[in-house]
Amino acid sequence: MKEMKILSEWAYSPCEPYRGYTGKTLYVNVGNLKFAEKNVTEEMKEKFVGGRGFGLKLLWDAVRDETRWNDPENEIVISGGPLCGITQYPGSGKYYAVFISPLTDQTYDSNSGGHFAPLLKFAGWDALEIQGKAERDVIVFIDGDEGKVQVLESPFRDINAHSVTEELHERFAASEKDKRFISVIATGKGAENTYLGCLNTSFYDARRGIVRLKQAGRGGGGTVLRDKKIAAIVVRKHGWSGMSNNPADPETIQRLGLKLHKEIYELDDKQSRMRRVGTVHLNEIMNDYHLLPVHNYKFGQHPEAKNIHSTIYEKMFTQGIPDGCWYGCTMACSKAIDGFTLKTGPWKGRTVSIDGPEYETCAALGSNIGVFDPEWTAEAAFYADFYGIDTISLGTSLAFVCECYELGYLNEETTEGLKLGFGKAEALMELIHRIGEGRGEFAALVGKGIRRMKAAFAERFGAPREILEAIGMEGQGIEVSEYVSKESVAQWGGYFLTLKGPQHDEAWLIFMDMVNRQLPTFEDKAEALHYFPNFRLWFSLAGLCKLPWNDIEPEDNLTKYPPQEAAKVPEHVQNYVDLFNAMTGKKIDKAELILQSERVYNFQRVFQLRLGKGTRKDHSIPLRAISPVFKDEWEARRDYYDEQLRSSGVDPQGLSTEEKIKRLQELRLAQWEKLVDAVYRRRGWDKNGIPTVEKLEELGMDFESVVAVVKKHTRKEDQWEEDL
Repeated sequence: MKEMKILSEWAYSPCEPYRGYTGKTLYVNVGNLKFAEKNVTEEMKEKFVGGRGFGLKLLWDAVRDETRWNDPENEIVISGGPLCGITQYPGSGKYYAVFISPLTDQTYDSNSGGHFAPLLKFAGWDALEIQGKAERDVIVFIDGDEGKVQVLESPFRDINAHSVTEELHERFAASEKDKRFISVIATGKGAENTYLGCLNTSFYDARRGIVRLKQAGRGGGGTVLRDKKIAAIVVRKHGWSGMSNNPADPETIQRLGLKLHKEIYELDDKQSRMRRVGTVHLNEIMNDYHLLPVHNYKFGQHPEAKNIHSTIYEKMFTQGIPDGCWYGCTMACSKAIDGFTLKTGPWKGRTVSIDGPEYETCAALGSNIGVFDPEWTAEAAFYADFYGIDTISLGTSLAFVCECYELGYLNEETTEGLKLGFGKAEALMELIHRIGEGRGEFAALVGKGIRRMKAAFAERFGAPREILEAIGMEGQGIEVSEYVSKESVAQWGGYFLTLKGPQHDEAWLIFMDMVNRQLPTFEDKAEALHYFPNFRLWFSLAGLCKLPWNDIEPEDNLTKYPPQEAAKVPEHVQNYVDLFNAMTGKKIDKAELILQSERVYNFQRVFQLRLGKGTRKDHSIPLRAISPVFKDEWEARRDYYDEQLRSSGVDPQGLSTEEKIKRLQELRLAQWEKLVDAVYRRRGWDKNGIPTVEKLEELGMDFESVVAVVKKHTRKEDQWEEDL
């Protein structure tokens, strides 16, 4: 690779972390080529903690109320957190990227593993804030060894993530072994052509001798990166260790880590088999419980699901290699298929290593589009990363397209020659390549996501808007992740009463609600939809992966605690409290942990309000998410749904299937409104879904600018009731 021209350079004196923080954040403007160092105040640590919290605070200060995703002042803010970078406790390498999303037009945060966040911190920075738009493709290089930041002219004509990350590791490393001290964030051509762009984050896998990728997939962060004409962000840092965070109490961190390592080694094979198959252990479980999305979430089971059973993937994944994406993670869930020869696309005939696929990808680019071929799904997963496209939004968008084609709303003419439909593997793979490479108007439209497809299919092709709204599985503009939520009222909230749209990082309550029947009342559901979103958010503040929390549990967890308490995995919650205290020297308890999250949760809700979102109308839900829409959905589980009607006081005898569906939808829409009211009450929000000033005061988040947004958008109670 030719030498890269330096467009701008800035020197700094790296600050070593102390008790998890360096106390500094880095600002880079790729438009005017300016740099700045900002201080992290004690108030910022107290109120925003780190990671996603820091990202939201910095973004809030950077944008206007009118800022949209492709405005120069929109930022990508990348931050780990005080626990990010330790090597003693599994899952400690996460960063959280915060930005205004092209899909949702509001704030979004997406997380990734890999080595970037720890190396960024050890290079001296608690967060990286990138603003502006470059005139030409650039690379941002943070050199923690030399104490300098450069904006370099990019030499790349092909910006696919695999080529870019491999070449940059080669360029900035002195030797093969040296590559582990470098990490790269890149995306791909598909991020330019779609709103579905992901951020690929690299780590050097010394055991395989290759550079591998993890993804901050959701929300379109890769699209924002390419809109700024950034080809890659690179960080380099040598000379760190597992204690480089300089914790207050290293012995406690070591003890807690050893405790969890022991649980993983002894229990993982009996519980989740993460070290053998990663998250695809869920494939057959979801199918067994009618939770696997099939044919655009119409069904939750399929007889061909046996072809994507975890035992199939176990044979495909390379075994016997510790697959952690950051040092010390014995969960080792970052599986890979090595020696895979591609059958299609620009790299046809090449032998590659494929990241995963994870459960979500197996469902999105598998069962949900009616393809039950694990090799096809693996290739689709590779090319999604190659083009820089989120697999979940891609798969859910393709599922919507398949159903629209089979309903007759699309045809070969409108799809530009593609015979689409569920199970049409060859045509679907061709569409993926067209989307990634930017070929054709139809592919470009699919790449804008379901919300925009619904409008276009109605306006251009005459499709009935009411049906499109019923079957288009999106909320707030983001595509639904890969679980069937129809039969769990609590999970309706876990998807569609979220801060940024339906993905399962806030609450996965299906088993508690639907299987174990632990949330019988709306108040019970509301309590769960308060606790779990806040607890899960806390990982994004600390810089941690959620999987070690409940994908492995102490052996006596279910017998030691009542069922609702056991779902929290109390011993592991206490681990996180103790970890945080051992790192920072603070003395929080479990209640304070939730309070830390609740502050940021409410701040982000107000941020959405500031950008013109964040009210009850934005918490809409498609009918497919709560009920059958078409006759074949009902008939697939006729006895079950008939009983659902009976238990609600409706006799199905003598009713046509269409009448049954309508009755059930009416019942469940009424339940939805009751759920919304109960959740808003528990969260301390008004009936329009806006945090009250009293709630902000209670949380200590009553900053003048935050209260001003709430007061501007809060209407009198009688006005809201009149609208209802």
